[in-house]
Amino acid sequence: MADPGTVHVGLIGAGIGPSLSPALHEREASALSLAYRYTRFDLDALGVAPAAVGDLLARVRDAGLRGVNVTHPVKQTVLAHLDELSPDAAAIGAVNTVLFDDGRAVGHNTDWSGFAAARRTGLAGTTLGRVAVLGAGGAGAAAAHALLVEGAGTVDVLDVDADRAHALAVRLATTFGAGRAVASPTAALGDVLARADGLVHATPTGMAEHPGLPVDPAVLHHRLWVAEIVYRPLRTGLLRVAEAAGCPTLDGGLMAVHQAADALNLFTGRRPDTTRMRRHLAELLDDPEPREDPRAG
Repeated sequence: MADPGTVHVGLIGAGIGPSLSPALHEREASALSLAYRYTRFDLDALGVAPAAVGDLLARVRDAGLRGVNVTHPVKQTVLAHLDELSPDAAAIGAVNTVLFDDGRAVGHNTDWSGFAAARRTGLAGTTLGRVAVLGAGGAGAAAAHALLVEGAGTVDVLDVDADRAHALAVRLATTFGAGRAVASPTAALGDVLARADGLVHATPTGMAEHPGLPVDPAVLHHRLWVAEIVYRPLRTGLLRVAEAAGCPTLDGGLMAVHQAADALNLFTGRRPDTTRMRRHLAELLDDPEPREDPRAG
């Protein structure tokens, strides 16, 4: 059982051994003078299939945890095992944070709020008329939702899986109105970016395990801002070529910090210092650890 004097939370996902979330949460909790413990529940290490995540969720709730973060591959699978969803989590169709409250499991999504805060902070003053989102997975869905909440006129959704892009565009249009989101084939990326104000990259391409560029540098232009979801490394190949093209850029570190801060706030009721957390993240990224795949796509 959890120590009643300690806020005990965790992370459920597969292959999460290198995750920075425990250290990021615990460092900030210590700075806030909170007794706080963050435990990994790795599906691979535990031999738990993603389809059985409901049983694991019940076990950690019964053990007295305050809540858990949820990551790949169960951000959507876990929905069937929750008692309630926040409005934004319901609209996005995925959760990354589950709060246990009076025996009920309530799903939240701080990926979208984390991206929204990161964009406001790191790309202040940029235009939101038309934005392309490359990658229609959980992170892309959260970023697209955030863009439309923040007032983007239209979001173009692109994904190598055309059906997934179409499904996300339909979900967004249902929530925000016809024409606010459209699906486009990845082959049309150059044409889409020619008329776009911004690009959000939400696939794993550019990480150590997934080297390369997600777009042809020739389609980037100085009127376009570029935001990354990937944060390991902070300066991806995409950001380097975007900067060379004169694009304002945003690395994935700010989203990682703000989504973690929002989750920590849900768990504890305390508002973290995101500037301090950004320093924590920079220090952690200097550590000689394996790179984590956040399964952005």
